[in-house]
Amino acid sequence: MPAHASYDAVIVGGGHNGLVAAAYLARAGRSVLLLERGATTGGAAVSTRPFPGVDARLSRFSYLVSLLPGKIVRDLGLDFAVRKRTVSSYTPTRAGDGLLVGGPGTAESFARLTGGDREYAAWQEFYGLTRSVAERVFPTLTEPLPTREELRARVGDEEAWRMLFEEPIGTAIERRFDHDLVRGVVLTDALIGTFADAHDASLAQNRCFLYHVIGGGTGDWDVPVGGMGALSDALAAAARSAGAEIAVEHEVTAVATDGTRAEVTFRTPSAEGTVGAGHVLVNASPRELAALLGDPAPAPAEGAQLKVNMLLRRLPRLRDRRVDPADAFAGTFHVSEGYGQLADAYREAADGRVPSAPPSEIYCHSLTDPSILGDRLNAEGAHTLTLFGLHTPARLFADDNDATRERLLAATLAELDTYLEEPIAGALAVDAEGRPCIEAKTPLDLEAELRLPGGHIFHRDLSWPWAAPDTGRWGVETARANVLLCGAGAVRGGGVSGVPGHNAAMAALGRAG
Repeated sequence: MPAHASYDAVIVGGGHNGLVAAAYLARAGRSVLLLERGATTGGAAVSTRPFPGVDARLSRFSYLVSLLPGKIVRDLGLDFAVRKRTVSSYTPTRAGDGLLVGGPGTAESFARLTGGDREYAAWQEFYGLTRSVAERVFPTLTEPLPTREELRARVGDEEAWRMLFEEPIGTAIERRFDHDLVRGVVLTDALIGTFADAHDASLAQNRCFLYHVIGGGTGDWDVPVGGMGALSDALAAAARSAGAEIAVEHEVTAVATDGTRAEVTFRTPSAEGTVGAGHVLVNASPRELAALLGDPAPAPAEGAQLKVNMLLRRLPRLRDRRVDPADAFAGTFHVSEGYGQLADAYREAADGRVPSAPPSEIYCHSLTDPSILGDRLNAEGAHTLTLFGLHTPARLFADDNDATRERLLAATLAELDTYLEEPIAGALAVDAEGRPCIEAKTPLDLEAELRLPGGHIFHRDLSWPWAAPDTGRWGVETARANVLLCGAGAVRGGGVSGVPGHNAAMAALGRAG
C-alpha cells in the first residue's frame, strides 16, 4: 500500500512513459507515486523469457529504438545504450535475388536489381530530404507544440513539406521511384502499426511515415542493448533513486477530480484504497483514461499487426546466395513487401480476408546484441528473430482469434519460406518441453494482455506534431486541468520514445518551454 495519503503527482501505469514522468517529477522535488496493475513495470517495453527452460530474453512486444531522445537519457542519467545495425534492410525477390541496403555494396545492389543507377540516385535524394526534415522536426518533440505554420517554417523546404505533410506518401513514392520493390521498401515505414493504403486521403500513412523517419534526427532504428527491458529497468531505477514510490499490483479503477485536487481509487490482490493527488498522469490509452474518469469512450481504435517471436538454432540459408544470412537478418528483412504486394494485401484485408501473401518484416536482435542469449545458446550459434506482420486488422480475428492466428501464422511462415533455401520451421529451437520456440500475438491478444485498444500499438492513430484547438501546450492536456495523458495516445506519442512522459512532466511542472 502507498506510504502516504496524498502526493504531488500520482502516475497511473508503469509503462516506459509513466516511468519517464515519475523520474522527471521526482528529480524536480515532487512527491510521486506510480501505480502499476501488473507484477512488473515496463508495459510493452519489456524483456521476457517466453520459452520454458530457454535462456533467451526477448523484447516480447516493442523491440527497436528510434524516437527516444538523447536528452531524456542524459537528463535522467540512464544506464542504457543502443547499438547501430550494420545493415539497413534486405528485401528478397521470388526470382532469387534481392536488394541489400547498407554498407559499401548498396549502389551495386541497386544497379543489379534495377538495371541502372537511377533508382539509387532517387533513393539518396529522397532520404536526403527526409533526413533534413528529421533534423528540424525531431528536436521539437520535447518542446511545447509549435503551430502548423511554425513547423512548416522550421522545415524550411516546401517540396519536402508537400511530400510528407500535404499529399499522400504514395504520390511522392510513385513520382520518385520506378521499381516496384524499391517503392515497397520505402512504403513500409508508412504502414508499421497503421492500416492504410499508400493513397489514403486521411494521410494516416504519412503520419506513420513521418514518425518512422525522424527518430534521433537521422531516422535510424537502433538495437537496445540487453533488450527493451533494459530501458524500462533503467527508467525504474532512475525514478526510485530520485525518490519516486513505485507500487506494482495496484490497479487504478477510478479518478475523481475538481480540476485542482484529485482522488485516485485503486485495488490490490488483497485490498482497496484511495490516495490524493495534485496531478494525475495517466500512462494508458485514451479509452482507459475515459473509463477512469467516467467519460464517454473515444472512437474505437484498431490495430493491424501480427507479432511473432522466434528462437532459432541457426539462421536459415537464403535462396539469394550472394547475401550472407547474417547480413540479411541484421537489418530489416522484408517479406513480400513490394509495392504491388502491399496494395494487394491491403485490399484483401479491407475486404475482410486474411492476405493471401502476408507481408512482414523481420530482424535479428542477437546479431547486434548477443547479450540477450545465455552463453550456451551463443556458443551453439542460436539467434532470435522478431517478425512484424502488416495489414492484419483486428476485425479479421473477431470471429475466431485462435484459429485465425494459427492460419495467419502458417501463411506468414510459408511466405517467408519462399525466399529461403530451407523451411524456417527446420531451424527453430525447441523449449524444455520439446515444443518449437515460436509465439504469435494478434491485435486481440495485445488488447487482452496490454489493454491496447483494438490492439493498436499507438493507442489510436498518430497525430501531426503541431498544436490544434484541443491539444493544449504540450499535447498531453485533458479537459481536467490536473489530469494529463502521458501514454502513446498523446500528441507526439507512439513508439518507445518517452516523449509523452517527458511532456506530461513538463506540463505538471508548469514549464513554458
